[in-house]
Amino acid sequence: MEDAMDATYQFAENFRSIAYEDLPKEVVDITKKEILDTLGVALAGFSQRGPKELLEMVLAWGGKEESSIIGCPQKVPAPHAAQVNATMVHARDYDDVHETAVMHPGVVTIPSALAIGELKGGLSGKEFITAVALGVDMICRLGLATRPGVSPIKTGWHFTTLYGYPTAAMTAGKILGLDEEKLVNAFGIAYHQCSGNGQCVRDGALTKRMGPGFSVRGGLTAALMAEKGLTGARNCLEGEAGLFNVYHYGGYDRRTLVHDLGKHFEGINVSIKPYPCCRGVHPSIDAALAVVNGHNIKPEDVKQIAIVTGEANHFLLCMPFEQKVTPRNPVDAQFSIPWGVAAAIARRRVTTNDYTEAAIKDKDLLGLTAMMKAEVDPDFNNFEDGMEPARVTITTKDGRTFSAQVGNPLGSPQRPMSFEDCVRKFEDCVSLSGNRLSVEKVKRVIDLIAGLEAVKDARKIIGLLM
Repeated sequence: MEDAMDATYQFAENFRSIAYEDLPKEVVDITKKEILDTLGVALAGFSQRGPKELLEMVLAWGGKEESSIIGCPQKVPAPHAAQVNATMVHARDYDDVHETAVMHPGVVTIPSALAIGELKGGLSGKEFITAVALGVDMICRLGLATRPGVSPIKTGWHFTTLYGYPTAAMTAGKILGLDEEKLVNAFGIAYHQCSGNGQCVRDGALTKRMGPGFSVRGGLTAALMAEKGLTGARNCLEGEAGLFNVYHYGGYDRRTLVHDLGKHFEGINVSIKPYPCCRGVHPSIDAALAVVNGHNIKPEDVKQIAIVTGEANHFLLCMPFEQKVTPRNPVDAQFSIPWGVAAAIARRRVTTNDYTEAAIKDKDLLGLTAMMKAEVDPDFNNFEDGMEPARVTITTKDGRTFSAQVGNPLGSPQRPMSFEDCVRKFEDCVSLSGNRLSVEKVKRVIDLIAGLEAVKDARKIIGLLM
């Protein structure tokens, strides 16, 4: 394939040419919600395992003071700052998601843009929105294009991390003002680093929450190397040894990848999470809440709970069944449908308090998970237009049976979180951060993001999160 035909060039030209004025209003609106949400969940993740230890390492390394770490007064080299911030964002699995692409776009694009904006010496609100919107669109297109008829859960890749490398590079390159050739090189240098697997979920490992941080560190480094004139592979996506052929054995859809590039932006299909766990758990949580709230079922009334999903979510979120009903650690709980359903039944709401070291020992929740069984309905397997649906059936001790099925959970484009909903989530996340941000600072951050297009220097925002 000739260089000019590879889709890498189309993305490079798109990043180079698209300006804020080219973005539809709905793209600007969802991007601002993503930014507020991402900064909130970063604060909530500040003291969690993974980011806590990484922060200690990065501060010990020191280095040139270029970019800020959220909640920390000391600046560090930009790639390190972006890595720590992204790890904070992903620590509670509370960050935004593109359901069909099975992708977390904000954790890659927003820490990248903020760190490079500081390094550059300033970043306007319009530049910030534009770079994030373009990065979100690209990472989601990469995920969508490589999953026609195939669940990415079964491929073994963690798509957010895998595609996060080139996405971070291009987002940073946009802010740095790289020309098309250097953007292509940035993509190529990032591709040389691409990695990220799903075994960490199976093993309940902390690397699940750290993967996107690896990708933004590598992506920012790639952009800075390209700025210096270093070169990378050019046919990164469709070449003989390009990403689609090497990583996916040629299984991708080119039309999905580039159709209406620069006109349609996949950010409009991003969901904001109302619950701090894997998005695949959310339909089951909503279904459980519908049953217990609709029929006033109390935990002590329950005799049996049946959970029905498609094959992919059953594989990832219900198996191995023993560790899903008795989580070994909070990561297991974050990736457990039985645990999310138990929390919904016991508490009638699902919060970060249900995903702690103390929570996974809670006898009330463990008593409920002991009553569960999980099954597959083949009719739930096809989720090309969204998520696998879920059905939860509760049988009570007096013999009654109640059931609810949910396809589009709360927070999806069909049932979106409003900006006001995101504000409430942000305020709750601030309370979890361990950093005592004043009411005035919190309000100022919310106001700045609400009117971000008018902000002359977005560095003000991260400066308030200390």
